[in-house]
Amino acid sequence: MPKASELKKGAVVEMDGEVYVVRQLETKSPSSRGAVTLYKVRFQNVRSKQKRDETFRGDDTVQSVAFEKRAVQFSYQDGDIFYFMDNEDYAQYGLDADSLEDQRPYLTESLEGIALLLVDGAVIALELPQSVDLEIVDTAPAIKGASASARTKTALLSTGLEVQVPEYLATGELVRVNTATGKFMSRS
Repeated sequence: MPKASELKKGAVVEMDGEVYVVRQLETKSPSSRGAVTLYKVRFQNVRSKQKRDETFRGDDTVQSVAFEKRAVQFSYQDGDIFYFMDNEDYAQYGLDADSLEDQRPYLTESLEGIALLLVDGAVIALELPQSVDLEIVDTAPAIKGASASARTKTALLSTGLEVQVPEYLATGELVRVNTATGKFMSRS
């Protein structure tokens, strides 16, 4: 049984006989109450899609669920359904846009390094790679000599995601974005 401090986004747990996926994590380190770190977690029920908020102490434990992890590749989008192909048996899995929530801006065709989490053959969550490479489609013009400064500007990426990038980057360049934080990491 994992501790609350070990939970990560996309983790699968069981509470009150229901299976939940971790959607958001927030860590709070209060200065009072003996300095006990609190973990505020937003779960989503796999069947009903209802959200549930819980607060744990770092040493509280949660019941993990046996699940299968399948390596997949993003194939295409048809309306509100995103299709993924299993890398081993080429099976197709469809996920609706609502279940992907904040992961959609990182999906590009033929993106690899993705894993689907399955419980009893049903898709319950998508696990993205740590970072993805995306093209800048719109940003302010590059400023020569700006590499020494730490100033940033807003850039619109090919998937519609907006991130802050250094001033020296221009439209058409590839950048690496962290999928957990949504922040610029480096040039690609």
